[in-house]
Amino acid sequence: MYSGFKMILLIIFLICVFITLVIGGLAGLSDIRSMTIPNSYSFYVIAAFFIAYGALYMGGQGHVLGSFLSHIISAVLAFVITLGLFAARVIGAGDSKFATACALWFGMKSLMVFLFYMTLSGGVLGIVALYIKRKKPFKKPVEGSWVAQVQGGADKVPYGVAISFGMFVAFIQAGYFSSEVLGTFVASHVVEGGS
Repeated sequence: MYSGFKMILLIIFLICVFITLVIGGLAGLSDIRSMTIPNSYSFYVIAAFFIAYGALYMGGQGHVLGSFLSHIISAVLAFVITLGLFAARVIGAGDSKFATACALWFGMKSLMVFLFYMTLSGGVLGIVALYIKRKKPFKKPVEGSWVAQVQGGADKVPYGVAISFGMFVAFIQAGYFSSEVLGTFVASHVVEGGS
């Protein structure tokens, strides 16, 4: 019975990871469409993390995410970094909140991967923005969208896309989909189920 409980907790963890990735995609799409990321998206990512962390801890698999303090420090560091970027007008307030919420998932061991790929993809989007601004390749972009604003002369980047890409890469690097992580649940299920 206990092994079945662990499998339920694994499913809860995977659902939370999936929800977080979907929210990341929606945040990127929202940023492209309107240059905004709803605050609710950050809340959902934080809530999914706490549910996933609780599920893993209850199932004796807390090592998958690591120490809780590491995750809090990661989020605080991401907040300080993105707050600086917000003050320098590189990113918006919604970007800062969303990046902070995403950083909570990684802890210190994967924070640099998240920040590196977020920054790298942000740079690529900046180059794309320069191209769009100069060449104006779109004839009738949706009013208020990133493309419309950039073609109108604004210097903007939909950083929600960059944050989401960094999050996706960091999820893979952290091993949340790895056979090692998933195998720990399956192994405990088999061992306990057979005893």
